[in-house]
Amino acid sequence: MLSIGTVVMGAADVRRAAEFWSRALGYVPRDGEVADDWTVLVPAEGTGPGLALGRSTSPVQERPRVHLDLYVEDAAEQRAEVARLVALGAERVDWQWYPDDPDFVVLADPEGNRFCVIDASHG
Repeated sequence: MLSIGTVVMGAADVRRAAEFWSRALGYVPRDGEVADDWTVLVPAEGTGPGLALGRSTSPVQERPRVHLDLYVEDAAEQRAEVARLVALGAERVDWQWYPDDPDFVVLADPEGNRFCVIDASHG
């Protein structure tokens, strides 16, 4: 049976990306340190998919085909997490494809990689 081991994202500055995602998700470097060109972050406690960050010179996609969806329990937690992530260096994305009553907020990490914070209680 297959399972997701890691989600891989490109980053111009792997160390900066690793710092943001470590603080955002409570992850730690799998090998204890972050290299300049590649690192894998894993949950500090428990199990779950890793987040691999590899140096990339490819431009960030405006509407990426693959992205992270981060789930929260309700709208209040969504607002709090969005504020926390913005304080860590994420930016809100003025995304033109929002539906009328979205359950998600689109953000971009300091590298410009887009991700969503989903209110799992919505609808």
